[in-house]
Amino acid sequence: MRIAIGADHAGFSMKEDLKGYIEGLGHFAEDVGTFSGEKSVDYPDWCMKACEKITSGKSDCGILICGTGIGMSIAANKVNGIYAALCKDEFTARVSREHNGSNVLALGARTTEPALARNIAKAWLEANPEGGRHLVRRQKVADMEDRAGGADAETGSRGRIVVLEHPLIQHKLSIVRDKNTSVKDFRDLVQEISGLMVYEIFRNLPLEEIDVQTPVCSTKGFSLAGKKLAVVPVLRAGLGMVEGILRLIPNAKVGHIGLYRDPDTLLPVDYYCKLPNDIGERDVFVVDPMLATGGSAAAAISHIKRLGGLRISLVSLIAAPEGVEKVASEHPEVDIFAAALDSRLNEHGYIVPGLGDAGDRLFGTK
Repeated sequence: MRIAIGADHAGFSMKEDLKGYIEGLGHFAEDVGTFSGEKSVDYPDWCMKACEKITSGKSDCGILICGTGIGMSIAANKVNGIYAALCKDEFTARVSREHNGSNVLALGARTTEPALARNIAKAWLEANPEGGRHLVRRQKVADMEDRAGGADAETGSRGRIVVLEHPLIQHKLSIVRDKNTSVKDFRDLVQEISGLMVYEIFRNLPLEEIDVQTPVCSTKGFSLAGKKLAVVPVLRAGLGMVEGILRLIPNAKVGHIGLYRDPDTLLPVDYYCKLPNDIGERDVFVVDPMLATGGSAAAAISHIKRLGGLRISLVSLIAAPEGVEKVASEHPEVDIFAAALDSRLNEHGYIVPGLGDAGDRLFGTK
């Protein structure tokens, strides 16, 4: 990794020691200063130099050192996209990466012995952000950052990762997971869950006031404010979700994208694409029950973009961290909605614990 390392005068000696140590671990340390411990300098200046390297993509992460580490951590966390953690031991260093996704390690040269600082840096560099519930929590922190910066939820550049935890959704999802659930019940439940998910997703659709004549008198009511919607299932498993969605939004147009996953490479292979002609004017919801590797979903979204789609969301019953990260990296503006975010993929590319092959279970094939 490329690591931006910076310090003020109090942290200069520790910076020099750590710079050589992390390069010995096989990383590249880019020294942004300060370059002397003799002259008093202001820690925010050197903090900003390192943070600019990270936010521009020139460095993968950073290590910042001052007397206590407090000043550097406070300053770094003022920069959008920087998540700095002040760590005093190896455990907090590792967890700050695995759970919190920190991309800057802050250290105190006057509060941490050099040998311990090296161990902390090693533990931090060897750790990687975990998925599952930690990914959802990190996304919520990123959403807080967007709101604090004035980002509009409708037009912001960062998509959301939303796990829909309504009790009815979770109850029905547990039955769907059960290997003993029949094909008919599985199919019915997928439609029911899809409808419940759409109910939750669309709770903020814009309304306009209308006049209504009841059998008793005239009154005011509300109607959807003409928002155009499109549902695009990824064939074949995505077909199982369409009917449940159309029961709630029958005027939505339906497109189809045909993709299958090569069993050897696990990469998506496309064979069909048919979308509404006015796809660019619609809010598009790509539906696929299982977001596993993310390859098919990312490819489907790319198809829609090439044909003019602009406002796209992805709706899945169950997602794996690998799939979420794939879609988020290729289409960072796309919202991802799921009923569950499971732990991982197995060696065959199936979600664990998952529910098996959704297409086979929907259509009774193997």
